[in-house]
Amino acid sequence: MAKLYFYYSAMNAGKSTWLLQSSHNYHERGMETLMYVPLIDARFGQGKVTSRIGISRDAVSFDSKFDFFAHAAKALQDDPKVRCALIDEAQFLTKAQVEQLKRITVELKIPVLAYGLRTDFMGEPFEGSKYLLSWAEDLVEIKTICHCGRKATMTLRVDPKGRVLRQGEQVQIGGNESYISVCWRHFTGGQPQAS
Repeated sequence: MAKLYFYYSAMNAGKSTWLLQSSHNYHERGMETLMYVPLIDARFGQGKVTSRIGISRDAVSFDSKFDFFAHAAKALQDDPKVRCALIDEAQFLTKAQVEQLKRITVELKIPVLAYGLRTDFMGEPFEGSKYLLSWAEDLVEIKTICHCGRKATMTLRVDPKGRVLRQGEQVQIGGNESYISVCWRHFTGGQPQAS
């Protein structure tokens, strides 16, 4: 039985690298994958899954109106070698889209691997993450570390001067210049770096 997997972590844990490696494993065995990336995240170019270690691959861009089930069904009809769907930045999914991913696993019988953040910079869940945590058959934490050496489970947003921001829009696309992964103690204390 195909399953919905949610690989989650704080920022900079290597989620995109894991996704690209998973896709590569399928390709090495002669199978095709569907890769999706949010339209809103164009830091490395539109329609590209890119890891911080410098590897990337073309992907289908999605927004909140994108129908994953319809796209996957057509792709599978066009190419029966499609064996997996992979979603980068899955926190940006809507509840309806997470339902579509479940349908892919049940009706199309291919696994779906979703990679994303669990919570935002205020410690609040993203809509996509909330439903992936609730409905995925397999939950996998990808670990990263805080500046103190403990496991980082939270993400702080910082301004250009490194000051912690506690308010603002939930979605602000950025990388190391805007977000720092920290343990709970340094999240609540607002310490983005060792003092």
